[in-house]
Amino acid sequence: MSGGYAVSTPEITVVVPAKDERDNLPFLLDEIAAALSAWSFEVIVVDDGSTDGTADVLAEYGRDHGFLRVLRHDRSGGQSCAVRSGLLHARGRLLITIDGDGENDPAYMPELLAALQAGGPITGLAAGQRLGRKASFVKRVASRAANRLRGALLQDNTRDSGCGLKAIRTEVFKRLPYFDGWHRFLPALVLREGFQVTHVDIVDRQRRHGASKYGIFDRALVGVLDLYGVWWLRRRRRRLPQIEEVVMERHSAPAPAEERAG
Repeated sequence: MSGGYAVSTPEITVVVPAKDERDNLPFLLDEIAAALSAWSFEVIVVDDGSTDGTADVLAEYGRDHGFLRVLRHDRSGGQSCAVRSGLLHARGRLLITIDGDGENDPAYMPELLAALQAGGPITGLAAGQRLGRKASFVKRVASRAANRLRGALLQDNTRDSGCGLKAIRTEVFKRLPYFDGWHRFLPALVLREGFQVTHVDIVDRQRRHGASKYGIFDRALVGVLDLYGVWWLRRRRRRLPQIEEVVMERHSAPAPAEERAG
């Protein structure tokens, strides 16, 4: 899609959770539009209770860009809640998530979509995995430890599940259970539903403005409880049977009474 016009049934929906990111969103939205210029798309920004004027910035941007839709939480519900709100309102057949801070580069979106489609219908998720993390030393250490523990426990074959840049099929998303912290375990949850996961390496970059609004303790301490919850969910899901609809042989319906009389 070009020209920024709205499409009622876009191929792709991009969901951007954002809390107090007024200075990062305009250039990020421009980059998304450039990356997806070959597709029909919409972008849903979920304003997660921002208080920095994010709503005003989005309203101004939306006047000239018909692809933008905005959802607003009356108070912050957290990143998982914001991602889910956007996905539930999406109209696209394929979904992309990306963080609102600009650290994920939208230029990798076509590569994610190509990987998802190349895998065929059995591939439910294409997950970005960050290279060259620009986060603080403490965050990098905490993230590395969490990923190692998650990988050992869940066996999801994913080096970096915390990367916000992912592409997922809409029908797969609708099958997934929801809980706070859910977005960090998408590979394991997709595998639980019997689909495959593919990965794309992306180069991390520094945010231009501000600091992270979703703290390290949300990711580290609460994440441990979430991890064991997902482990339990996967343990409770046995091998899924293949489903095949049975074609019924039916007798022809009797002719209406007036036709038989004639």
